[in-house]
Amino acid sequence: MSIVGTRVVRIEDQQLITQGGTYVEDLRAEALTGAVHAMFVRSPIAHARIVSIDTSAALAAPGVVAVYTAADLDLAPHRAGPVVEPWLAGEVVRYVGEPVALVLTEERYQLADAAELVDIDYDPLDVVASIDSALAGETLLFPDQGTNLLQTTGGEFDGTAFDDCEVVLTRTIVNQRVAPAPLEVRGAACTWGADGRLTLWLSTQNAQIARSTVAKGLGVRSADVRVITPDVGGGFGAKIGADPEPVVLGWAAKRAGRPVRWTETRSENLVAMTHGRAQQNTITIGGRRDGTVLAFRLEVVQDAGAYPRALFLPTLTELMATGVYHFPKVETSSRAVVTNTTPIAAYRGAGRPEATAAIERAMDLFAAEIGMDPAQVRRVNFIRPEEFPYTSPTGASYDTGEYAQALDRVLAAGGYAELRAEQARRRETGDPVALGLGIAAYVEITGGDSGGESGRVLINADGSVTAWTGSSPHGQGLDSTLAMLLSDQLGVPMDKITIRHGDTDEVPRAVGTFGSRSLQLGGSALRQAADQVIEQARALAADRLEASPDDIELADGSFRVRGAPASGSVTWAQVAGQAELTADVWFGEGTPTFPFGAHLAVVEVDTLTGKVVLKRIIACDDAGPVVNPLTFQGQRHGGLGQGVAQALLEVMNYDADGNPTTATLADYSFITAPELPDFELVESETPTTRNLLGVKGIGEAATIGSTPAVHNAVVDALSHLGVRHLDMPATPLRVWQAITDARKAN
Repeated sequence: MSIVGTRVVRIEDQQLITQGGTYVEDLRAEALTGAVHAMFVRSPIAHARIVSIDTSAALAAPGVVAVYTAADLDLAPHRAGPVVEPWLAGEVVRYVGEPVALVLTEERYQLADAAELVDIDYDPLDVVASIDSALAGETLLFPDQGTNLLQTTGGEFDGTAFDDCEVVLTRTIVNQRVAPAPLEVRGAACTWGADGRLTLWLSTQNAQIARSTVAKGLGVRSADVRVITPDVGGGFGAKIGADPEPVVLGWAAKRAGRPVRWTETRSENLVAMTHGRAQQNTITIGGRRDGTVLAFRLEVVQDAGAYPRALFLPTLTELMATGVYHFPKVETSSRAVVTNTTPIAAYRGAGRPEATAAIERAMDLFAAEIGMDPAQVRRVNFIRPEEFPYTSPTGASYDTGEYAQALDRVLAAGGYAELRAEQARRRETGDPVALGLGIAAYVEITGGDSGGESGRVLINADGSVTAWTGSSPHGQGLDSTLAMLLSDQLGVPMDKITIRHGDTDEVPRAVGTFGSRSLQLGGSALRQAADQVIEQARALAADRLEASPDDIELADGSFRVRGAPASGSVTWAQVAGQAELTADVWFGEGTPTFPFGAHLAVVEVDTLTGKVVLKRIIACDDAGPVVNPLTFQGQRHGGLGQGVAQALLEVMNYDADGNPTTATLADYSFITAPELPDFELVESETPTTRNLLGVKGIGEAATIGSTPAVHNAVVDALSHLGVRHLDMPATPLRVWQAITDARKAN
């Protein structure tokens, strides 16, 4: 019986539960002996000229080793899109939290006092705190650019696209800014060796990308930088590669001649780590009253923050604009603007959740306009199974999908007809606690970076296995999943398989973990490497068994002559004793895959107070064959919680002066267990042919479906009161205000 597809307890958990992980803050490496501690002095003002920086008082403080400013740095320019982002701000600050100086002290407790003594004189400038003010262009963040609009795509619309439609409606939808806020904040430790190489321990999702970024910034060869990734306490896309801080820390370690350690505070993390989402999407949808959508237009405006680090985000939203639907006419455009806020970058889903949120709200708005059940409107417009592989009007090449089946399974599991009957009963009796049902059907792209991944397998002399992967786990249980694949393929017990990753000296070439790519690319690379090792071993076993290699089979972890069990067998240890059995491969054959699913959310809304309670969420998330149902379920649970949180709670707000008003965990609302019901998971597995395993990514899927499902459910609960739309998050105040406004309008 194959171990693949069975529930296997994660091999990572024993140490995490009994001893705890080893994170950057926990490092006690000999190379870090005598390390100084670092803190960045960050701007408290959103937009200002730096008149002067006086470090004398800080340098005189107890334990201070050094204070560095932009005037000290001799680093290569760092580009963010079309502009230069300073490593340390020296002339102008553009967001609250931007680093201006770096303080080094002997002891960590001395940092905060010393940082407060760095005297910076700011001359405030007018602030661009919103998309609308950025587009107005009255104040420019980068005057040399002549505009705050730094990227534009599309926009040449056919004026006749909606001419044949019986119903046309337009709505602007805000996909609010959120903070990734991983459990482990950002941290790094670094030292220069006698060999002239920098060793950097970094909490990152991509050791190899981080190495390239740091080497380029420092102006050294990649070979002169070693990045080691210890345990990572969550990333969610915000720890892809390296932010500017590790480059400055590497420079400071060389200048000071001492190892340097840095861990940011939670408040720093909320304002200085990149944020996610922050899009304003205008949808126009038109069609017939029988539910057929004939035309769809999506106009994206991306708030890029102060420095446009991730201009690919709005183009990903455009790519996935039509979701799971076959629309005859589609038009998209995007614009990206800079504002005096924290830079925006990837966050769980990275451009795809925004697309799904837009199209799924559009489908509900269209259904309400024509008086049709939102489930039926979706059925009318789904891409049919026989149409796959399907190329969308925006150029996405979908592999496989059973979109109608996923929705039908979810609605059946949730008892949709009964829920609608209960909703009608409450409305008839005037129950102040309204029932809302929200549907979302989604498709997303995984492994969409068009890169490959590395994998290496070595059979040790005792028959155990060591495998190196370019993928970089940070909580997903990837070690267990990869060990299961190798155990099944090689016939070696999981406890004799070691998975290694996250060290650029051991894995020089890799892409890493983001975009739900690890299993389909990293797993396929190890599958390919293991196949090569098996072929090497088969030839050696054939010599020992005096047979042709073509007649040798691997069964139950031993090699034997096919059809002749009496001729004996050869173990992995025996063949490994004859010669080195190893294979190092680059799997570059995989192309993007397209997981899909459907979610049904059930909410209750107290129409007197605006409070929303999520009662149920039923989810079908299809990512192809499941290797380990336990880790697969865990990824779905995490995704559902994060998606619900955006719909109901999370928002990173700024006032008109660019001051963050949700910069602590007292103000920034997380989801917790009391706000979540037991998740009801519906199973579905539709394989792909685009990689060796037939799998698709699951890391972001549940987030993408759950947010619009819950959002739609809240609006549905209020629809009988005249509420057509409200933007996320659906906080009690926002819901109460929508009800009040609707009553006034009626």
